[in-house]
Parts: sequence; C-alpha cells; structure tokens
Amino acid sequence: MLAALLARPPQAELLARLSQPSPAAASESATPLNQAWLELQQTTLSYSPDAIAEEFHDLFIGLGRGELVPNGSWYITGFLMEEPLAELRHDLGIMGFESVEHVHEPEDHVAALCETMSLMAADDGEFDCATQQKFYQKHIEPWMTKFFHDLTEAEGARFYVAVGRFGEQFLSVESQYFSMGV
Repeated sequence: MLAALLARPPQAELLARLSQPSPAAASESATPLNQAWLELQQTTLSYSPDAIAEEFHDLFIGLGRGELVPNGSWYITGFLMEEPLAELRHDLGIMGFESVEHVHEPEDHVAALCETMSLMAADDGEFDCATQQKFYQKHIEPWMTKFFHDLTEAEGARFYVAVGRFGEQFLSVESQYFSMGV
C-alpha cells in the first residue's frame, strides 16, 4: 500500500479502498500503528484524487525537483545515483530482481523499496526472514524513517502527512521485529 501511494498519484479506486472502515482496525488496541492507519483512512476522505495528485506532484516532482527527494542515495549521501544505489542494484541482482522496462525511477526510490519488501514477504520461502532482515537493515532502515518524518513536516504536505505518519509507524514495527533477531 505504501508503494502504491508513493510510486504515483493514487487512483480513485485505491483511495476508495483505503477510506473503507476496517473492522479489525477499529477493534484492535490503540497502538501507534493502528492510530496512524485510522488517521490515514480518515484523511483519505478529506481530499479529492485531483488534490492528492497535485500534492504528489508538488512534493515529489515539482518544477525541476519536488520538495522531497524520495531516494535512498539522496538521504544517505546527499546525491542521487551514488554508492548506496550501486550496492542496492548488486544485492537485488543476487536475489534475482530485475529492473522493469517501463519504470524510470531508480531502484532506491521509496516506492520501489516498499514494493521489493512486499514481494519478499509475500514469497513462499525464497526469501527467508534472515534475508529480509539483512535487506531491510541495509537498504531501508538507514534512511526511510527520516524520509517519512520529512514527509510529515513537508510544507506542501496535507494528505501525505498521514502517509508519512503511517510510514513512520510501519517502519517502527518492522525495525522492532527485525531487531529481535528472527
């Protein structure tokens, strides 16, 4: 879901699904992740798809550059296409992931990394927990929480404040899980 919200402006269908009340979320304890999910659901109802698309453009594309640069190399080194991207490409190749022809963003884009983790977690056994943990701790943990925090603080963010809060809480849970040495 995070990948879909960060790869491109979300379509009306995704926003409609996102805004549907979740009985499980309403009945669970008030964890920070649950609170962030409920905030994201409620925030989705406040903005039109066109307003969210405009906000997406301002935040991530802009004229020349958006308010935020959603790439790991940028967050780690201050530059795009640096050593962290080369290391990521190497590791993705070893795991059998290849670039998709129609995708123009580098592999260290926040959406691409969220999608990669989703694929790894959904796979039936090819990527064990230790492999996922190593990938997460090397390519996501060093920078992505900072990105989501910056998203919550971005001047042009309204809808994406809730996306940033959900991302922060989601990564907090992931970091706790992987720190248990699974």
